[in-house]
Amino acid sequence: MPPNQNALIEAISKVQKNVVVVLHNGSAITMPWLAQVQSVLEMHLAGDACGEATIDLLYGEQNPSGKLAETYPMKLSHNPSYMNFAGADGCPEYREGIFIGYRYYDKKDIDVLFPFGYGLSYTTFEYSDLKVDKTFMTDQETVNVSISVTNTGDRYGKEAIQLYIADHESSVARPEKELKAFKKVSLAPGETKEVTFTLDKRAFAYYEVQLHDFYVESGEFTIMVGSSSKDIRKTAKIHVEGTVEIPVMFTLNSTIGQILKTKKGQAVMAPMMAAMSNQQSDQNLDALGEGSAEMAQAMALEMPLTALVGLAGLPIEQVQGILFALNA
Repeated sequence: MPPNQNALIEAISKVQKNVVVVLHNGSAITMPWLAQVQSVLEMHLAGDACGEATIDLLYGEQNPSGKLAETYPMKLSHNPSYMNFAGADGCPEYREGIFIGYRYYDKKDIDVLFPFGYGLSYTTFEYSDLKVDKTFMTDQETVNVSISVTNTGDRYGKEAIQLYIADHESSVARPEKELKAFKKVSLAPGETKEVTFTLDKRAFAYYEVQLHDFYVESGEFTIMVGSSSKDIRKTAKIHVEGTVEIPVMFTLNSTIGQILKTKKGQAVMAPMMAAMSNQQSDQNLDALGEGSAEMAQAMALEMPLTALVGLAGLPIEQVQGILFALNA
């Protein structure tokens, strides 16, 4: 905001404690005077009837039910585009990638003024009874998620229920969680409604450039339902199995860990990995100290295929045969 407007609000709040600030703005702003005022009503750029709507909300004729569609940072320098805007000669570079808005603040673990999806009301809402109709699915299936929401106050109101997904086993850079669905419900005082979401492949996928398509990486995901990106009320786990493999051409420098991430790699390497496991058991690695077995396993996964010639004593011809089988 212009410095003179911030100064005006601060000056008024020094002589009048019951100050409500009504904002008409097109984007997030910092609020250095926030602790000095009683409340803030965000109206954005609401159009012709904005004045009447503002009065209805201030005097309680209507209940505010909006949620923020962007994060309000503590200060401008926290913004993910701060280092790149406006750019040399007015040409900004968009270096944030997918880490914009709440995705950036979550990943960097930065406190915010108001989080994405935030919004107060003259009533309160309670979330309960989260249901997920399966704990395992493939990317060819759908899963139904339902949750009960109760108006626990004494005023009619509306609540926007938000569903986020967190991928815990991703091998690529992904946000801590991503908004995948939301629904708004109207509730009378004491009323409860069940809200249901149907999630498909896209809810768990990321865009894979090698496939030119969205791709689900097999693993465990968390379904998170809440009132804002920072106010998660209920969670549930689900395992999603991808049915598409990314084309991979292995080399002698490919690591055992990279190879074992593919189904073909698991099939080709299974006998050898079993033999190596038995060899570790015979050596009783735990006798070398706590965590020795885990360290040996980690080293094996980081080992390039060509290392099998020296460490495992395999002839180079056999290792080349393994490579041929992997790429066949």
